[in-house]
Amino acid sequence: MLELNEKLIKDLEKKQYGVSGHAGVQICTWNKKSLIGKGSCYKQKFYDVHCHKCMQFTPLVLWCQENCIFCWRTMELMKTAKLNKKDVLKPEEFVEELIEKRKKLLSGFPGNPKTDKKLFTDALEPDHYAISLSGEPTLYPYLAELVKYLKEKKKARSVFIVSNGQEPEMIKKLEKEKALPHQLYISLSAPNEKLFKRINASVYTDGWKRLKKTLSMLSKLKCRTVVRLTLIKGKNDSPEFLNEWCELLSLADSDFVEIKSYMHLGYSRKRLSHENMPSWKEVTDFAEKISENTDFKVHNEAENSLIILLKNKKSKKKDFFE
Repeated sequence: MLELNEKLIKDLEKKQYGVSGHAGVQICTWNKKSLIGKGSCYKQKFYDVHCHKCMQFTPLVLWCQENCIFCWRTMELMKTAKLNKKDVLKPEEFVEELIEKRKKLLSGFPGNPKTDKKLFTDALEPDHYAISLSGEPTLYPYLAELVKYLKEKKKARSVFIVSNGQEPEMIKKLEKEKALPHQLYISLSAPNEKLFKRINASVYTDGWKRLKKTLSMLSKLKCRTVVRLTLIKGKNDSPEFLNEWCELLSLADSDFVEIKSYMHLGYSRKRLSHENMPSWKEVTDFAEKISENTDFKVHNEAENSLIILLKNKKSKKKDFFE
């Protein structure tokens, strides 16, 4: 059975993770802010996600096939593996425990006089599940079962998956088994293969090919799709890359594109400097250039998170879930 050693578990718990086997949960900054009246996540503004009821978690807390230089998570502790079903826990073996650990991580909030007590009580039962915390979810062999479990057993209002696009066969499996999330994100941070190898450092020799194959699938999927483009100043923002960016986004033809600034946080500070973080103007200027040269038009923005939302003018998907 796939396990983390005691040292790794303690290290994750120091970083305010709740750990169950090889899975983990954490309370994000916006989750906390929403409870004390200091705003909400851009996903609430863009997509009507209930920020205070969001459960950000991962089935594989320290397993990923990429070593992205901009990752704020514990990449240095990451393991890579091709996992078999016999090696991992089934969804019902860790989801309930993670929900309890999330409650424990929230337990101190009633002591804060700024906490909205009614909102806190409501927050204890999540209705939005963001499978995005750390590691790569598409490596988890029971991912289809996990999505179904959240939708059917936990009555999830929304399930989001964030993937690096290195496992296109898993995306096909989710589609085949009618287990697509409500929204699928594919991360994109390089306009060409040369930069992909420098920025993402996939363990696969055909990593770029895998990513492009995944991107090419997005327009055909029966769920809302988003390409999340991370802009890194001095690394992937040169005007010379504009045509390549536009070609990739046209290949994906997703419903939305989020253009977000690299954030100089966490472990990424070991690899990049604060100067690599674009300003709000630089993010908006880049978004405008993409908008001028593709079918994606500026649709919304969240300056407090340095993110611009573009929407495909051909998409019929609504912003908010019913």
